Amino acid sequence: MSSFIRFNQGGLVLYFSCKDERGQGLVEYALILVLVAIVVIAILAILGPQIGNIFSQVTNGLGGS
Repeated sequence: MSSFIRFNQGGLVLYFSCKDERGQGLVEYALILVLVAIVVIAILAILGPQIGNIFSQVTNGLGGS
């Protein structure tokens, strides 16, 4: 953490500057969204054929073509 002193309208002001964290929350939410998307795509890739078979059975059971 760095600090510096500045004169401000008749007084001394001591500033502490930490690393800039603006936008950090947005990046974290974006990373979570990407992780969720990867998990959903993986689940659909694994279970996709089984889900298709279930829909086909339901369609045939209802008298569809």
